[in-house]
Amino acid sequence: MKRRKETRAATARRPKPARTNGAWPRESGADGAVPRLPFPSELYLNRELSWLEFNRRVLAEAAEHTTPLLERAKFAAIFSSNLDEFFMIRVAGVKRKVTDGIGDPGPDGRTPVQQLAAIRALAQTLLDEHATLLRDVILPGLAAAGIEIVRYPALSDAERAALADLFEREIFPVLTPQAVDRGRRFPHVSNLSLNLIVVLRSPAGARFARVKVPAVLRRLVAVPATVPGANGHADRAAAPPARFTWLEGVVAAHLPRLFPGSEIVATYPFHVTRDSDIEVDEDEDEAADTDDLLVLMRESLSQRTFGSVVRLDIDDTMPDDVRDWLLEQLHASTRDLYMVNGPLAAQSLFELARLDRPDLKDPPFAPRPLAIPVNDDEGGADIFALLRQRDVLVHHPYQSFAAVSDFVRAAADDPDVVAIKQTLYRIGKDSPLIPALIEARDDDTQVAVLVELKARFDEENNISWAQQLERYGVHVAYGLTGLKTHCKATLVVRREPDGLRRYVHLATGNYNASTARIYEDLGLLSAREDLGSDVSELFNVLTGYAEQDRFRKLWVAPVGLRERFLAAIAREVAAHEKHGGGHLIFKMNALVDRELIAALYAAAQAGVKIDLIVRGVCCLRPGVPGWSETIRVVSVVGRFLEHSRIYWFRHDGGGEDALYLGSADLMERNLDRRVEVVFPVEDAALKADLRDAVLPAYLRDTVNARQLRPDGSYAPVPPADGEDPFDVQAWLLKRY
Repeated sequence: MKRRKETRAATARRPKPARTNGAWPRESGADGAVPRLPFPSELYLNRELSWLEFNRRVLAEAAEHTTPLLERAKFAAIFSSNLDEFFMIRVAGVKRKVTDGIGDPGPDGRTPVQQLAAIRALAQTLLDEHATLLRDVILPGLAAAGIEIVRYPALSDAERAALADLFEREIFPVLTPQAVDRGRRFPHVSNLSLNLIVVLRSPAGARFARVKVPAVLRRLVAVPATVPGANGHADRAAAPPARFTWLEGVVAAHLPRLFPGSEIVATYPFHVTRDSDIEVDEDEDEAADTDDLLVLMRESLSQRTFGSVVRLDIDDTMPDDVRDWLLEQLHASTRDLYMVNGPLAAQSLFELARLDRPDLKDPPFAPRPLAIPVNDDEGGADIFALLRQRDVLVHHPYQSFAAVSDFVRAAADDPDVVAIKQTLYRIGKDSPLIPALIEARDDDTQVAVLVELKARFDEENNISWAQQLERYGVHVAYGLTGLKTHCKATLVVRREPDGLRRYVHLATGNYNASTARIYEDLGLLSAREDLGSDVSELFNVLTGYAEQDRFRKLWVAPVGLRERFLAAIAREVAAHEKHGGGHLIFKMNALVDRELIAALYAAAQAGVKIDLIVRGVCCLRPGVPGWSETIRVVSVVGRFLEHSRIYWFRHDGGGEDALYLGSADLMERNLDRRVEVVFPVEDAALKADLRDAVLPAYLRDTVNARQLRPDGSYAPVPPADGEDPFDVQAWLLKRY
């Protein structure tokens, strides 16, 4: 195993394709070409700064006064969690370039040193805005609604006495004071940990110690009920806890129990984020002595906690001398330092979601179940009979994930099913699919699952599921060497009177029942023979040595997905030049790839209208005279995480439009270094619904949408004169 190493090759215009196990060489040609349009660096928005602008849009949701208060607190927590992961992966990569002396400018013209400076300035600004929003708006608002988070010194004597008892019983036994002196080195500070620096005075002089705030305890400590009427709450004893204080405040107040004989001069909290971009070394020579990828992954994960510090958040009251000492102990520099005037590690606000306060949350909703016809012979629902009649499109979270789990369950219970195959990327903790796959495994049913062990931050969970499946005799593969398997595909092979028939599920999102309740995604269930044949051959590549590089209907990375997109854009340009009316609508999570951006610029210069719905990073600069005047970019951030990828081409060369769904964003990693699947929606009714209703609704949004301006900033999209605000997610909830 090894930490990802940055080289000068990383700054090249196009990365080399990942080395694989011999399958899938890069496709050399494309059935169409768009003119290669070089563009100046100022037309490529910086990827990292674009991501920070996305997190600013998340913060804007926390600031939205019409959103229920606990939902606003949730968005504030998401902002913090997002920022941690951004630093652990993206900023860590930029820092490694600086450390390795790589000074080549990126596609936007900035060197790594310039990028790091720009990131730090914008991230500090956002942290300031986040702290101000919490301190001045959200926390006071919650207090007014009966949910108080009170600093420990502001508690009453009776409450502090009750917490002292709680400290002795439940907190003190978990704490480990760690002195720092000549005989005791500064301890390792784990990633994402919250800590206290303690300044002590004893007969021997001033000294420092560190106390880790235990992650096994809830950060928000419920203040025990006192006598009725205390603090103006006459029914306090009978009401659920709605008064909290920060755990670090409780610990700080009781430090004399940890350091008897020393005077506590001061305490200051700090929060550390470390480089966590660890990848497995899959070099065949180095890996020859190891058992398998699972062993390599376990060894690799053990290294994650030891990455270098990429961010140090401190309370802004920390004195300069303490700050400088802490930086030195952590081997960090001032460019890693961020000052916060408010609670550190605010993702702990997720804990408030447990409160039973429906008046402060979004109204609950029940996802619509899939209507499945009853089989006249069996007397029960028959998903296979439905799919023999027509394709089915499922739109999460508005439609239930049970449509997917019931499909797998039906296959597991059906004695005529002879094979089930599935890819699993982010599975979740309590998957309904795993028991069904295990139960399906018998002498007559072949069950094969590809579990992607390299799904970042889900590695340990996926290892656990893979081992459980193997224990029950399921055939488990771990993916192709050098590639992540990110596609979402299920294949069911069923014996029927006219022979074997294949049923498939292809999706834009993960097989994760939990996230399917909050992520917006689309999935297609079908019995089309061409799709079934393609998915069969895809699994032969994933589990065997097949070298399939052409598919009937699927666009597959890394063997031609890029070329398929370029060819489809080229056909749109050609049709527009011949007939006019060229139009592209792409919905995705990120647009980063320079070659695809160049193709979109070329299409815009040819006059093609382009609407891009990009939730996160967008490196294309819209609305630039002479370059992108016909391109509009909007981002939709709302109650649900927009996650589906939809690609619509008005002209597909044959006089008809084409609409594709898939797992791939337009990023180099998705096009060149992952196994991805983009699949067509060919049922006329389903395609028309997405094209004529769903996509236009996203482009009409004036509540959740922000429009990207040429300078890289985003602006709200106001309703047209005389029109009411339009919320696409509320519209979809009502529609389903």
